[in-house]
Amino acid sequence: MSLSTSPDQRDAREENSARASITRPVFWIGTVVTGALFLWGAWERRWIADDGLIVLRTVRNLLAGNGPVFNAGERVETNTSTIWTYLVYAGSWLSEGRLEYVVLTIALVLSTAAVVLAMMGTFALRGRTASRTLFLPAGVLVYIAVPPARDFATSGLETCLVIFWLAMLWVLMVRWGQRRSGGVELLLLAFFAGLGPLVRPELSIVAVLALAMIFLAPQSWLSRLRVFAFAGAVPVLYQIWRMGYYGLPYPNTAVSKDAGGAKWSQGFEYLSNLVGPYLLWLPLLLLVVGAALSASRVRLSLPRTVGGWLAALRTPTAVVVFVLISGLLLALYAIRVGGDFMHGRTLLPALFTLLLPISVLPVALPKRWSADRAAAVFVADLFVWGGIVVWAVVAANTTGMPQGSIVGRSGIVDERAFYSLNTGHAHPILASDYLDYPRMRGMVEAIEDTPDGGLLLPSAQFTYWDVVPPPLPIPEGGFGHTVFFLNLGMTSMNVGLDVRVIDQMGLAYPLASHTERLENGRIGHDKNLYPDWVVADLGLVAVHPYLPWYMDEDWVTEAQVALTCPDTQELLTSYRAPLTKDLFVRNFKRSLFYAGYRFDRVPKYEIQRCDLPAPILKADN
Repeated sequence: MSLSTSPDQRDAREENSARASITRPVFWIGTVVTGALFLWGAWERRWIADDGLIVLRTVRNLLAGNGPVFNAGERVETNTSTIWTYLVYAGSWLSEGRLEYVVLTIALVLSTAAVVLAMMGTFALRGRTASRTLFLPAGVLVYIAVPPARDFATSGLETCLVIFWLAMLWVLMVRWGQRRSGGVELLLLAFFAGLGPLVRPELSIVAVLALAMIFLAPQSWLSRLRVFAFAGAVPVLYQIWRMGYYGLPYPNTAVSKDAGGAKWSQGFEYLSNLVGPYLLWLPLLLLVVGAALSASRVRLSLPRTVGGWLAALRTPTAVVVFVLISGLLLALYAIRVGGDFMHGRTLLPALFTLLLPISVLPVALPKRWSADRAAAVFVADLFVWGGIVVWAVVAANTTGMPQGSIVGRSGIVDERAFYSLNTGHAHPILASDYLDYPRMRGMVEAIEDTPDGGLLLPSAQFTYWDVVPPPLPIPEGGFGHTVFFLNLGMTSMNVGLDVRVIDQMGLAYPLASHTERLENGRIGHDKNLYPDWVVADLGLVAVHPYLPWYMDEDWVTEAQVALTCPDTQELLTSYRAPLTKDLFVRNFKRSLFYAGYRFDRVPKYEIQRCDLPAPILKADN
């Protein structure tokens, strides 16, 4: 038997070695290029939304020592993402930089890192053992090509943190599924998964599924107990604190927007608003084909026993299934609640999650070009990848909503285009940029012109505000100002922390958030408290000519009576009264009641609902 190697055999081995050696370089080149493209695209569309400025108002109060509140003295959780708020706070405290630049930097870093981690997780599924395979950017190209993904890579909102959490969880779950993590890393995975509800409440869906897989997989009961403890430590403790401090089991934004309500038809319109303009179904179809071609090279066998099924939970295949189910459930939830008023925003996490398993496309190089099937699969893979690249170039330069700066019948707008147009700034980032938004300079001037204080109400004129004065005698230092306006971010960030800023939708004003949801109202804006309630709540002068012409003295009188409803008074006490041990305990016990409490925004009907005595009205005389 000869041990010598023929020249043809040596050439074949050298060719195979060369092909294997390019797997990692090609992957890392693709990763760097994709990350750089997303960073550049996000920078080109950099901005901070009005809702993003809402977060910064809370951070300002934290830095000032007023606590995690929007208005000093009122314990209201106006930010949906707890971790995002404290992450921005930590970055601001450490850097002592301007808040807008701090949040912009954090957002760019997290968004770029999310794309890189997504690719690393998918590469880890097969890249460690794959030879003669090119791992080319695919799903990530689809994500970064969609303009809303680049819009909300910054924006000041928590989307960047959401996709970062999803990508990191993907990496950790892949390692767990490959049985490469144990001990400390397993506990780290459990801890990180448990943070999901604090990143965004609906990420509880993903967190629960991940933790259920980890808990049910074969291991000792002591290990399960540790997983349970590490996963629940932070969210459970925070939940106890939230219920006692804020008097609610979830952020006030969920009450304001009735996040548990269903608006299926609006949700499907929102889905169409994202998928239609970019023909998003086309790359998704191509990715399904690419995934099928890749799966054809993987052999699967189904377990035959319960123990086998439990053991199968800790496999790469199970992790992929978990991610796909999570993405579908996130999409279903976003559709059920009606989506959002911002083009594409609340569907981005679902899209990102669904694309994770195919974020890079494995393209196997044939061992021999004469092998018909292998060569055909290779050509098909290249066709799929080429189609995705072509689509991405076209989609990235497509304006999804040509009339996006106009609020149409759907209620959906291109938020970045809307604020760029209405402020005159291509990249509205600083709070001062929003002074060029209609009414903002007029608001600042109205506050300066009324040292005694009062309630500022927007008038029909963009340069003028109606001011309802406080009663005499005026306290030393003034009564204080309250601004009642929908755009909380730009208003609150352009006034001092001593100015109270509230809104008719209830994001920062529980009196408004606990009204009944308006049928067929604009999504995300389907609550609208009349200003008469605010005049009554503040105890201001409630007669003409001090009231604006469009307000009714009798409505204010009825609102004053309606506010005496015992349940409403208890609700107001829960977040306004000084926090004592007894109040904390009562808030904790009654938080579910407060969350579900609703009253009628028409004072007359609220008086009837609460069975209160009707007041004597001016119209009755």
